[in-house]
Amino acid sequence: MGGDGKVFTLAQVSEHNTPKDCWLIISGKVYDVTRFLEDHPGGDDVLVSATGKDATDDFEDVGHSENARGMLKDFYVGEIDASTIPKSTTYTPPKQPNYNQDKTSEFIIKLLQFLVPIAILGLAFGIRLYAKSS
Repeated sequence: MGGDGKVFTLAQVSEHNTPKDCWLIISGKVYDVTRFLEDHPGGDDVLVSATGKDATDDFEDVGHSENARGMLKDFYVGEIDASTIPKSTTYTPPKQPNYNQDKTSEFIIKLLQFLVPIAILGLAFGIRLYAKSS
């Protein structure tokens, strides 16, 4: 299956995202792997989940054999227009409230306001029991 130098956008490739029509982008090339889904050793879900994005990292991370790399030419349909693939972004953690040292001291004060009177009552009760028993 030759691609005849056809160039696809990410949006065009992303339309092929089902087990009946599955295209992948690997190393700037577009592959129609639909007929390979049943034979893929990792299962068809792995391939279908890699659609709609640049799957190069997914492909490389698995450590495919030279034989597997050679099979790609049988599924080649064209090139990807690299300008349509978003640049990879760095991970940005979700916004969380800043740790407020003052709130910690407020908690300790409230805890002490609860515990100190209980301790005083316990001490008074203990002294009273001790005085009665003497």
